[in-house]
Amino acid sequence: MSAGRLARPSGVCIGSGAGRENTGREHWEGVVTQMSEKSVKPAQAGATPVKKEEGWWETVKVIIEALLIALVVRTLLFQPFNIPSGSLVPTLLVGDYLFVSKYAYGYSHFSLPGFLDLDPSAMPGRIFASQPKRGDIIVFKLPSDNQTDYIKRLIGMPGDKIQVVHGRLIINGEMAPREQIAPYPTVNHFGKPEEAPQYIETLPNGVKHRIIQIDDDEGTFDNTKVYDVPPGHYFMMGDNRDNSSDSRIPADQGGVGYVPFENLIGRGEIIFFSIREDTPAWEIWRWPWDVRWGRIFERVH
Repeated sequence: MSAGRLARPSGVCIGSGAGRENTGREHWEGVVTQMSEKSVKPAQAGATPVKKEEGWWETVKVIIEALLIALVVRTLLFQPFNIPSGSLVPTLLVGDYLFVSKYAYGYSHFSLPGFLDLDPSAMPGRIFASQPKRGDIIVFKLPSDNQTDYIKRLIGMPGDKIQVVHGRLIINGEMAPREQIAPYPTVNHFGKPEEAPQYIETLPNGVKHRIIQIDDDEGTFDNTKVYDVPPGHYFMMGDNRDNSSDSRIPADQGGVGYVPFENLIGRGEIIFFSIREDTPAWEIWRWPWDVRWGRIFERVH
C-alpha cells in the first residue's frame, strides 16, 4: 500500500497487489534514474571551459586576420604618413595626415615594411613600374641613408636641366610661368609670423600649384647652377621654396640630391586628418577647436 501511495502523485494507475508492487518498484527505479541523471549534470559543466577556449581562439584568429589584411593594404595599396615639417607649405601643413598610394609607381623593396625588407638585393629595381608625372607629390626614401621618409614635389624628370634664377624656376631653358596672388600668412626662419609672397606656378605639363617665397626671390637657394638630372633619377623641390632641403642641395652636403626611381614609395593622394602643429593628435578633447576640419578629405595636388 505504501508503494501505491508513492505512485499516486506520479499519475500511475493502482491495480491488484502485485500490480501495486511492480508499479511502485518501477516508480522508484524511475526516481533513482532521474536522480542519477541529475547528478551527472554538474559534470556537463566541464564542457564550458572548452567553449571558452574555442571563443578565445576565435578572437585570436580574427585579430591575426585583421593584422594580415592591414599589412597587405599598407604594403600594396595605401600607407598613412604625417607631415612633420613646413617644406611643402602651402600645399601640405605641419599636422596633416595623408594617404599615399603604394601602387602608383609599382613596387620596390622600399615598399615593404622595414621588418620585411631584410634582403634588398633580393628585389632589385621595381615591379609593375609606372613612371611618375611632373608635379606629383611623392614620398621617397632619402638617398643618403635609404631609411628616412621625405615628401616633396617632383619638378625634374630624367634628362631634364633644372635651374633657379632669382627665385624663378627654369626647366630645360624655359622659365615656368607664375602668377602672384594674395600673401600667405606663415612664419619666417626665426619662427615669427609674417606674410610671404605667394604665387601659382605652372609646370611644362600644365600642372598648377602654389608656392611661397619667404625671402622673396633672393633666398639662399634662389640662384643655383644648372642641374642635369641623370637617367633613372628625379629632381624634387618643396613648395616653400626658401624653407626646403631638397634636390637643390647635394646629398653629400646634407640635402636630397637626385632621387633614384627605386627610392619612390608612393604618391600623395588625400588628407584624411589635420590638426594644428602644436596639438598632439591623441589629445582628442582638443579636436573641436584644433582640428582643421576644412582640410579633411582634401585632395593632394
